[in-house]
Formats: sequence, structure tokens, C-alpha cells
Amino acid sequence: MTTRQYQKASEHFMAQARLELAAGDLSQASEKGWGAATQMLKAIAEQRGWEHNRHRHYHQAASRLRAETGDGDIRRFFNSASELHENFYENDMDAALVAESLDDVEALLGKLRPMLMS
Repeated sequence: MTTRQYQKASEHFMAQARLELAAGDLSQASEKGWGAATQMLKAIAEQRGWEHNRHRHYHQAASRLRAETGDGDIRRFFNSASELHENFYENDMDAALVAESLDDVEALLGKLRPMLMS
């Protein structure tokens, strides 16, 4: 996929996450939130020539971007995305916590979008 395709997938997953949350499907809302975060990280990694085809690569990319910018919120917001991914399997988060975590993912995307080179 191209950088633009990853970015579009991220936007699509974020919109889907909100729809799933509204429909009460917390498991799917959670996984779509995770997908939104990872697809944006893949877009940045693709542009920068970083590996991005394994789960650990997402964590590495988030850590690299946090170190590069000095913005600890990148790591914190990514951790919320990781919790959403876990919730897909465990389904133990309530709707309020899923919504709050999706807000964190949106904040993460807001920090990552400007890092994409035009």
C-alpha cells in the first residue's frame, strides 16, 4: 500500500470506530480504533523507510516519533490504542472507556497527520 492508502484507511477505520461505538459494538469499535492508529503509523513508516509489517513495528514507530518530537502524548495515546486492541479479544472495557480511548486515538491522529510529508 502507499502512504496515502494507509492514511485513507486510518480515516476510514476511525469513522467506523465511532459508528460501531454508537451501535454498541464495543469489540469492533475497539479494533477499528486500533486499526486507525496503526494505519497512520504505517503511513509515516512507509514514508520514512521504516519497517511496518509486524506488531512490534508499530510500537517502535510510536517510540521513535515520541523521541523525535519529545511529545510524550504520542506514546500515551498509542498505549490507549493498544488497550483497544486488547479489548477486541477480552471485551472487558465499558462504553465510556472505549469512547475515551477513541478520543485518545483521534488526538494521536491529530499529532501524526502533520508528520506526513506532502
